[in-house]
Amino acid sequence: MSSERETAKAAFLETHGFGDVRRENLGGDASTRSYERLHRNGGASFIFMDQPPALESVVCPPGATEAERLALGYNAAARLAAGSVAAFVATADYLRQRSLSAPRIFAYDVAQGLAVLEDLGDGLYATLIAEGQDERPLYEAAVDLQVALHVETPPDVLAVDDVRWPLLTYDTLALKYATDTFLEWWPQFAGIPAFSPEAVNAWDALWAPVWVRGEAGASVFSHRDYHAQNLLWLPERDGVARVGLLDFQDALRAHPAWDLTHLLQDARRDVSPELEAAMLDRYLAARPSVDREAFIADYRALAASNAARILGRVFARQALLGRRQYEAFMPRTWRYLERNLSDPAMSDLKAWFDRYVPAEARR
Repeated sequence: MSSERETAKAAFLETHGFGDVRRENLGGDASTRSYERLHRNGGASFIFMDQPPALESVVCPPGATEAERLALGYNAAARLAAGSVAAFVATADYLRQRSLSAPRIFAYDVAQGLAVLEDLGDGLYATLIAEGQDERPLYEAAVDLQVALHVETPPDVLAVDDVRWPLLTYDTLALKYATDTFLEWWPQFAGIPAFSPEAVNAWDALWAPVWVRGEAGASVFSHRDYHAQNLLWLPERDGVARVGLLDFQDALRAHPAWDLTHLLQDARRDVSPELEAAMLDRYLAARPSVDREAFIADYRALAASNAARILGRVFARQALLGRRQYEAFMPRTWRYLERNLSDPAMSDLKAWFDRYVPAEARR
C-alpha cells in the first residue's frame, strides 16, 4: 500500500471519530478491496473497507448502448459495480429497510472508496459448516430470505442520503459477456487449442436462448454472489435477519433463480444434490404462483451458464495470474456443470462440451 493511500485512510478515520482505534488487517479477496477490523477500547469493533477507485475500470452508465458498454470494458459490459462504495452504501440501506442484516454504515467517502461498517462477526456459513454445524437450518434461512426479497419488485434506483445507485438488469449482454470468458480463459489454463470459429458460433447459438430467458425473467433483487462465504449466521436475531449479508455491491435486477444457483451450487463447498433439491422445493412451496417446471428449467440453464463463467473468469483466469489455490475448486464446479448439462433440455450444450472439451481437460 502506498504511503499516500495510508495517509488518506488515517485522515478519514480521524475525521469520522475512529482515530483512536487499533487496526487489524483482514486482507482481501479476489477483488481489489481490502478490509481491516477496527478495535476500540472497551470491546467495540467495526469493519473498515478500502476500495481504491482507480484500480477498477468504468462501471455501466444507465442507458449505455451495448457498443458503449463493450468499449468501456468488463465491468460495464457485465454490469459489475467495480467495488463502488456508493453501490455498497445504497444497497445496504435497501436491504436494511427490509429488516435484513446488511451491515450498518457508520461513515463513508464515495470519492475515496472508504467506509466503516458494522462488524457482523466471523460466523460465516462456510466456516460454521466446516466446524460441524448442521447446514440444513442455515440453508433454510438463506432460502427463506430469497423468498422474502422476491415478494416485491425492486426500484430502478437505490438511494440513501446523498447516494444514488442504479439497480440495472442482468441482461443478455451481461450474461453472454460473463459466460464467454470460458472461451477466453479455459483453453489457456487447460492447455488445449483455442476454440475454432465453428465452436464459438455453435456456443453462441446454444447459449443465446438461455441468456434471453435470463433477461426476460429478471424481476427481483439479486445479491449476485449469494453463497456460503458471503453469508453469516446471526442466531441471536429472528427469522431471515439471522442471515448476515456481505459483498452485495454488485446487486442487480435478475431472474429469481440466479441467487439460488450460487447458494445451491456453491463453487467453494459441496452442496449435495439432495440438499439442493430440498431447498428448491422449499423455495417453490413458498411461491406457489411460480411455474415449477419453467423455473427448474431456467435454474438449470442459468446454473450451467454461471458454472462456465466461474470456471473461466474466476478460476482459470486467477490460476493463470498465479493464484493457484483456485484450482482446488475446479473439479467441484465441473461436477455442477455436468449435473446441469445432464438435463435432457440441455443435451445440445452437453454435446458441445463433449466435443470441444475432452474429459482430460476438465480438471
